[in-house]
Amino acid sequence: MHRKTTLTSGLRVLTDTLEGVKSVTALVLVKAGSRFEDKEINGISHFLEHMFFKGAERFKNAKEVSGAIDAVGGEFNAFTGKEYAGYYVKVVSKHTELALDVLSDMMLNARFDQEEIEKERGVILEEFNMYQDTPMYQVAWNFERAIFGDQPLGWDEIGEKDVIRNLQREDFVKYKEALYTPGQMVLVLSGDIEHEKAVLMAEKYFPMEFCEASRDKLPFNEFASGVERLNLQSKKTEQAHLVCGYPGLSKQDEDHYVLKVLTAILGGNMSSRMFLSVREAKGLAYYISTSTEDYMDVGTLYTRAGVDINRIDDAIRAIVEEYEKMRFVDVPADELKKGKEYLKGKLALTLEDPQNVAIMLARQELLYDKIETYTDICRAIDDVCVEDIKRVASRIINPDKLHLSVIGPYEDKRSFEKILQGE
Repeated sequence: MHRKTTLTSGLRVLTDTLEGVKSVTALVLVKAGSRFEDKEINGISHFLEHMFFKGAERFKNAKEVSGAIDAVGGEFNAFTGKEYAGYYVKVVSKHTELALDVLSDMMLNARFDQEEIEKERGVILEEFNMYQDTPMYQVAWNFERAIFGDQPLGWDEIGEKDVIRNLQREDFVKYKEALYTPGQMVLVLSGDIEHEKAVLMAEKYFPMEFCEASRDKLPFNEFASGVERLNLQSKKTEQAHLVCGYPGLSKQDEDHYVLKVLTAILGGNMSSRMFLSVREAKGLAYYISTSTEDYMDVGTLYTRAGVDINRIDDAIRAIVEEYEKMRFVDVPADELKKGKEYLKGKLALTLEDPQNVAIMLARQELLYDKIETYTDICRAIDDVCVEDIKRVASRIINPDKLHLSVIGPYEDKRSFEKILQGE
């Protein structure tokens, strides 16, 4: 059962005590993802994530930061998305105070030494190169560029090389001061933790001045420039990589869980329609899955696949065929039930880990000011019926809104454009 206390600074502290667990995950989630950037600083959210680990006041360098957690057998890491950045430490519960000490020093006292910035710049440029050399990841970013266009949601979180090369200390300080404020942050502790103790430790280690959450309009323009139905990146590969899909729904849409069930039926697992049809029956793909991205106000429905470079047209058509069936043919009751039970089962397994519990609670509180429990989510999934699936499929799966991104050894767009045009 989760509990919440808001400190006088505006920092929200949430806990979820889990029975039978000997660890605690302490997570700070900040509404400072890449969609809050502009062109001049595209990539700073991710770069800043790296810089928080380079030393502050009590833990003066990367060695001291990592050494403190390694010395107690803990885990720590960070991640940057388009709507938030997260920093967590997972330790045996008797070391909870150490976890908060490390996290707070990073978040409140990071120095951003220019020398460390220069060293980390090289690391991030190599990370950029790694993604360029890993097309199964890059193609998904290309898909969002195609569907959202030339604006923050359409840009890669890692940023542009020229921006990475030119960011300076003052850029990091300014960005942190603007977005890393208590009203824009959530601290969650999950596992073997008592709420009252967590609040006392939060007050001790996160002494911040009051600042309420920003209610600024999200930086998204539905009619952004650069929207394109096809994104083709020519690259010599042995396998073609593609993402094919449609504008989807936001997390707050009333049909959110209907789309989740639809997605599970389409491509959520190895007995899903995409896997059985495109891979097993037709042998057109090695990996294939269907997923959604659910942002605060928009979303996507997409299928990603790695396919034979000589049969990519057949693979795309086979994927589109499975999409179209959802619009016109009722899902059998047993298949609907299987999709629901799959989602509920996966969620239950996910929430056995305190780290996943912390992330779910933090995202819900930070982005939506509302906590959905496991029971709430299961109830919403159970309420989905056959008619809902068909209705939402008709709402989302529109041939005129089909988008495609491809990475492979292709120069000519015409065959892909014909598929998008229904030819």
